[in-house]
Amino acid sequence: MTMHILYTGEALSTGDGRNGHVVTSDGRIDLDLAMPPALGGSGEGANPEQLFASGYAACFHSALRLVARPAGADVSGSTVTARVSIGNEEDGNVGLAVSLAVALPNVAPGAAKELADAAHAVCPYSRATRGNIPVEVRILS
Repeated sequence: MTMHILYTGEALSTGDGRNGHVVTSDGRIDLDLAMPPALGGSGEGANPEQLFASGYAACFHSALRLVARPAGADVSGSTVTARVSIGNEEDGNVGLAVSLAVALPNVAPGAAKELADAAHAVCPYSRATRGNIPVEVRILS
């Protein structure tokens, strides 16, 4: 499949990977990384799961707002919380799992579920992870 690229984000990792440093080419992200204590690290820096969760939450929220527009849904006060978990899979590999919690305080629960499902169908992060990692989408009441 051919893609017409609109934008490319670039980040450089130096040091010791998960215990190193990342900086984007424009300098907007410039972070020390540290493995979380649950993985045997110090926890004194950001970690890749937090960065992935941040990106997924923002991207999914944009997709949610996009699909809500033609539906005329009131998305004021909406939020998306992404939780990215890392752990051991049955085959011995390390894998990821995502949980997305969607809050649409001004939309009825059934309609909110429909909007979240539509956002999940078009969100680039959801499309990239589909079939690769488990992604749960929940509606908060």
